[in-house]
Amino acid sequence: MLNPQIDLIMQPGQRTSPPLLIVLSGPSGVGKDVIVARMKERGLPFHFAITATTRPKRDYEVDGVHYYFRTVEQFQEMLTHNELLEHATVYGNYYGPPKFGVREALARGEDVILRIDVQGAEYIRQTIEGAVLVFVAPGSYDELISRLIGRGTEDPASLAVRLATYEKEMQAAAHFDYMVINRQDRLDDAVDLIASILKAEKARVTPRQVNL
Repeated sequence: MLNPQIDLIMQPGQRTSPPLLIVLSGPSGVGKDVIVARMKERGLPFHFAITATTRPKRDYEVDGVHYYFRTVEQFQEMLTHNELLEHATVYGNYYGPPKFGVREALARGEDVILRIDVQGAEYIRQTIEGAVLVFVAPGSYDELISRLIGRGTEDPASLAVRLATYEKEMQAAAHFDYMVINRQDRLDDAVDLIASILKAEKARVTPRQVNL
């Protein structure tokens, strides 16, 4: 008798993989937001899990699209009611993705992209079984500096803080499942690789099961 799992694989069209929870993380300024935006532009099928934050909204950002912008009091209330998948304090601001959107998307059978900082990704790795961790790295340290300066959102003090944590954040890559290099002017290469990772995960003999 064939193993039931193998038997399913040998019958094309009859096997459906459970939805994935993909954690996209990496150093500040590496281009995580840009990657997600390009994935949306290209029509890749996924649900983007929006993160709540207490940091000030930038001019181009829209509440409920880029982040859920909340006051410190509102964020602490979410923590009290255990409404977040994880949370972290990054550069003096709170960040954390609400659970409700992720659970609803997974229940619909949709893959979920969760874009979070390195601290949050480590917490997800330790607490949520079945998550796929993808580390986004810059092509070089100089490229990272260029991106941070180019987006014009950092004063010299905050820029120095972000760069000071770069080495520690890069060391965290060893705990991830995959690494994607987001090189300057090669955005689609990074998106192509992430799309390939999702396809490979869907083809696993033993699919990941996400347990929130």
